[in-house]
Amino acid sequence: MTTTFTFYGHAAIGIETAGFHLLVDPFLSRNPKASISADVVPADFILVTHGHGDHLGDTVAIAKRTKALLISNAEIVSWAATKGVEGHAQHIGGGFHYPFGYLKLTNALHGSALPDGANGGNPVGFLLTTNDGQKIYLAGDTGLFGDMRLIGDEGLDLAAIPIGDNFTMGPADALRAVEFLRPRMVVPIHYNTFPLLQQDAPAWAKLVEEKTATRVKLLQPGESLTI
Repeated sequence: MTTTFTFYGHAAIGIETAGFHLLVDPFLSRNPKASISADVVPADFILVTHGHGDHLGDTVAIAKRTKALLISNAEIVSWAATKGVEGHAQHIGGGFHYPFGYLKLTNALHGSALPDGANGGNPVGFLLTTNDGQKIYLAGDTGLFGDMRLIGDEGLDLAAIPIGDNFTMGPADALRAVEFLRPRMVVPIHYNTFPLLQQDAPAWAKLVEEKTATRVKLLQPGESLTI
């Protein structure tokens, strides 16, 4: 069984595994780098790391169109329920077995207020173990934290981490994150969407591959890789 990881731009990600489409942080309709429209993107499950508009994005509209199940923290799931969206709530440290695999919520150092000012709870990352044992870490928006070493102990096949700086880790801390996580592959996200997040991703990739055993995959919006 193979798992396909697709980068849609900014922090929006598609994962296809076990015949299911997982859509992560679907900021599409207002995303200048988006490679797919919210009107057509496939989704059986929608994973939202936190409540900021560039991550919550088109969640409500896509969930209503596709009947996808929302997976997020309890506050975001409760908020979405008032919009007519069905969800499954988890919290940091808790995992659940879904048809596509085992999903655990991890810590993330960031904020999470929803666009309308409602409480978005604590921001999270996701640690996915697919049905055939592949490990994928989706860091979400976060700063560097030492417990990334514990996540790395899981034996990661792929990590998706932000490098844009200002709101999240910048390149230097993202390099340290790779050293902590020790994934087989890493995909940088959350950079170059807006001028404030401009980074030299090829230079970062070169440094990571010089300093670690991790391979860097620089994906343009719309590009995919197979795990």
